[in-house]
Amino acid sequence: MKMILGSGRTIDLSESSIMGIVNVTPDSFFPGSRVSDQPGAIEKALEMLDDGAVIVDIGGESSRPGALEIDWKEEVNRVIPVVRGIREQRPEAVISVDTRNWQTAELSLEAGADIINDITGLRDPEMAAVVASFEAGAVLMHMRGTPETMRELTDYRNVVEQVRESLVAAADRAIRFGINEERIILDPGIGFAKNAEQSIELLREISVLKETGFPLLVGHSRKSFIGHVSGLPVEKRLEETLAISSFLYLKGVDILRVHDVSEHRRIFDILKVLCKPTSK
Repeated sequence: MKMILGSGRTIDLSESSIMGIVNVTPDSFFPGSRVSDQPGAIEKALEMLDDGAVIVDIGGESSRPGALEIDWKEEVNRVIPVVRGIREQRPEAVISVDTRNWQTAELSLEAGADIINDITGLRDPEMAAVVASFEAGAVLMHMRGTPETMRELTDYRNVVEQVRESLVAAADRAIRFGINEERIILDPGIGFAKNAEQSIELLREISVLKETGFPLLVGHSRKSFIGHVSGLPVEKRLEETLAISSFLYLKGVDILRVHDVSEHRRIFDILKVLCKPTSK
C-alpha cells in the first residue's frame, strides 16, 4: 500500500516507515535535534535520508511544553532555505514541514515540501485550504490548547477514546475542506496535553487508534514520559525510545517520528527479518 502525494512522490505504508526530525530552532526539547544554521540542517536531513528515513520533518518553531509562539516570518526564514536545499539535492525525497501557520505551509509547499505536519490538527480553515490546494499530505495531531497552555489541559474521561474521537473529527473536517482522505495521517500527540500516564496509556492501546483506518504516526522519541519511568534525562533516553519503537512496529504503526534514524533502521531491519512468515 502506498500513499501518493500531490507532488507525485510516494510513501510505502506496507511496513513501518521512519520520519527523521530536523529542528532549525534554538529551543527544541532535545538539544541533539537542534541545528542553528540552514546548511547544517540540510546536511543533517540528507544524512537521515541516507540512514534510512523515508520522510524528513523540518521544524522552525519549538512545540515543547511551555513554548511561546514565534512570528511566522521568522519560522519561514528558518525553514524555507532548508526545504529548498534538500529538494535541490534529493528530488525524490519526501519532505514534511512541521508548522501550525498557513503562511509557512504555503511557502513550504511552493518550495518543494510534500506534507504539512500540523500540531493543531488543521483547526485553521486557511491552513486546510492551503493543504487542499496543493494536494499535499496532512498529518493531523491531537492537542488541546497550545504548547504554552497544554500542560493544564489533561483532564480526560477516557484518554484513548477521546483522542480517537477527536482525531476522527479532525479527519472529517479535513475531508470537508477538500483534502483527499487518502493523504491524511493521524497522530495521537504523545505528550501534548497528556501527562505521562496518559501518554503511556495511548501507546499501550495504540491498536484502538489503528482502527480508524487512517495511517497512524507516533512521535514518542526521547519525550518526558520516558523520563517519568526511567528517571533519565533526555540525552539518555535512546534505549527506551527504541523499545517503544519496537513495540509500535509490532503493532503496525505506519510512521514513527524519531531523532535517531540510523539506530531505528537497524532495529527495524532485524524486526522485519524476525517477523517474516516462514515457509512450511
